[in-house]
Amino acid sequence: MIAEQVVSLSGGEAWLILLLTYITISMLTEVISNNAAAVLMLPIVLDMTEKASLNPEPFVFAIMMAASASFATPIGYQTNLMVQGPGNYRFSDFLKVGVPMNIVIGLTTVAVICIIYPLKA
Repeated sequence: MIAEQVVSLSGGEAWLILLLTYITISMLTEVISNNAAAVLMLPIVLDMTEKASLNPEPFVFAIMMAASASFATPIGYQTNLMVQGPGNYRFSDFLKVGVPMNIVIGLTTVAVICIIYPLKA
């Protein structure tokens, strides 16, 4: 279902599939651990790239980066949770700083991947 939604929203554009894949994993990694997000999404993304005749390698890099860029919530990564109490951070503090960081890292990652790797197989 996730793969079908990503492909249908992208209109078949490879770079948009990559961006939507990154966004999906980025949102998922904010509510579950980064390892779980990567393991959960890898087979879905590999199946999606195979069906769309896309090079899977850049999509795997997007998975790695998106799953590791968990800045917007304290529950997405254990270190965020560790510093929340001692730093007297609120959930909203993570959102204020983390969402812009996620956007910058996401756009940079997708741009660099599109420049370095061919998306079409």
